[in-house]
Amino acid sequence: MYQELMDKYDRLKDYFKDLGKVAVAFSSGVDSTFLLYAAHDAIGDNAIAVTASSCSFPKRELNEAIDYAKSLGVRHFIVESEELEIDGFAQNPPNRCYLCKKELFEKMFALAKEQGIDYVAEGSNLDDNGDYRPGLQAVAELGAKSPLRDIGFTKSEIRQLSKEFGLPTAEKQSFACLASRFPYGETISEKKLSMVDKAEQFLLDEGFKQFRVRIHGDNVARIELSPSDFPRMYDEAFRLKVYDKLKEYGFAYVALDLKGYRTGSMNETLGL
Repeated sequence: MYQELMDKYDRLKDYFKDLGKVAVAFSSGVDSTFLLYAAHDAIGDNAIAVTASSCSFPKRELNEAIDYAKSLGVRHFIVESEELEIDGFAQNPPNRCYLCKKELFEKMFALAKEQGIDYVAEGSNLDDNGDYRPGLQAVAELGAKSPLRDIGFTKSEIRQLSKEFGLPTAEKQSFACLASRFPYGETISEKKLSMVDKAEQFLLDEGFKQFRVRIHGDNVARIELSPSDFPRMYDEAFRLKVYDKLKEYGFAYVALDLKGYRTGSMNETLGL
């Protein structure tokens, strides 16, 4: 099994060698960190990292991206991508992710061209095929490469090799942009993005690993936790601590989702 996984990794490196030069869309998440590591391993300085900075991208993630690219010795570029200025984005339609990804990757391709690079690679994996992800449509339309999906890497395989290679993201929680915390059709604002960001940072600081803070309306927080973390939230003193802190951030009501954490829970209303 281990040798099969290493053979797959060798095919990933060959993929990059065939491209010659590539700009990696780098968010500091599990997938894109592994992708950047592999690109650098395969083609060295012919791989660059490009990270988008916006109000839906937490500052901690941007700082982690900067630190890792520096530690790897990869040239790192940051593009400003203000989603709230994209026509229709703030109204949060079901194709919100398409609108965002299209604008973002257009900027990444423009930057890549300036650096004499024809290809942009993004980090979706084989598991991403099973959920509603309109952003992948934009990726395909613009011609971005998806090496992890093309080679057939699953999330668990990426984590396994990340651990083998000593990557800092091997056990990092999965992350999606903060706009994914809003129900479709509810207006996204910088204020509400900041409320969610602060609430999630608080739970991270308290030691929670996999969770989401979803926002409903202007002031309702719905916390999704791994069921194994429920007992801690049931403790009265800690429960009130969480409530008081989120109220400080602007929430009037704080609820615990009894089904627990799952990716794409906002897609459950689409009837797909």
